[in-house]
Amino acid sequence: MKTHKIILAGCGNMAHTWLDYAFQRNNAEVVGVVDLNVKAARALAESRSLQVPVFTALSDALERTDATVVFDVTVPSAHKQVVTTALTGGCDVFGEKPIAENFNDASEVVQTAEKTGRSYFVMQNRRYQKEIRAFKQLLDDQVIGQIGAVHADFFLGPHFGGFREAMKSPLIMDMAIHTFDQARFLTGADAVSVYCHEYNPPGSWYEGDSSAVCIFEMSDGSVFTYRGSWSSAGHSTSWEADWRVTGSKGSVRWNGSDDPACEAIDESHPRGFMDYVKVVEPETTWFGREGHFGCLDEMFAALEDERAAETDCRDNLKSMEMVFKAMESATSEKKIIF
Repeated sequence: MKTHKIILAGCGNMAHTWLDYAFQRNNAEVVGVVDLNVKAARALAESRSLQVPVFTALSDALERTDATVVFDVTVPSAHKQVVTTALTGGCDVFGEKPIAENFNDASEVVQTAEKTGRSYFVMQNRRYQKEIRAFKQLLDDQVIGQIGAVHADFFLGPHFGGFREAMKSPLIMDMAIHTFDQARFLTGADAVSVYCHEYNPPGSWYEGDSSAVCIFEMSDGSVFTYRGSWSSAGHSTSWEADWRVTGSKGSVRWNGSDDPACEAIDESHPRGFMDYVKVVEPETTWFGREGHFGCLDEMFAALEDERAAETDCRDNLKSMEMVFKAMESATSEKKIIF
């Protein structure tokens, strides 16, 4: 079995999750650690008993190791440089979202992956949960018929501190991509237009707009609406959002934590003023691991099978486009066509 030799770039808190994953694979070996802050890199290596060289530049790490894969766990502003350096240096890349801080840069990174023939897969851990897989299967099996509308509510009030609280559009830029990507995953459709209104409500501790309402038209003819806030105290939703999908034959709701709840028209009853509905229990044929480990399992499987991963950068770029077009709409106060 081929051994994947890994350079870890970025030594913040999230790096531990990626290292936990690498340590439990029998065909993965960490061969180097990179961070601009050499003290942080050394501290991480020591805390995990990693007897590997420490670098402040990824280019040096690539020259002085035999790495084949780079884990990009750096801050968003560094993603373009890190990923481009790794791809042109002959490595495949698994990285945290977003691809880049603007759509042009993200497109250039994807083009670099295509030109080099290397793989670049993006972490979308919220696709990897048994409940969302059961939700998707209900939709794929057309239990509620043709999808007409998808609605997602996201209301939380986290006090992160740091870069998020200084961002211009913290909710849309840093968090909404998860929900936008989930909508694409659930429906199999891509966005074709968006109208977005961003705002910063009273009591917000963010410098930029921490809240937004978006209306997307999707390629299958459905409408996806998103209402969200990162400065909302009380009655919190889950981090997975609170969902309702309506179709031609019923509806599915999912609170992001429990199993989805489905009610479909009971055709054994005559149609009256209100339709009789029956409860349909969700099922799933997916039994993978959840969260980061599930997504990383898929990334490594794709690499070894020489295929595109479910979260390949070319697919993820479509979710990124939803983010940037939403921000463009909010700035211009106009509907944006993709």
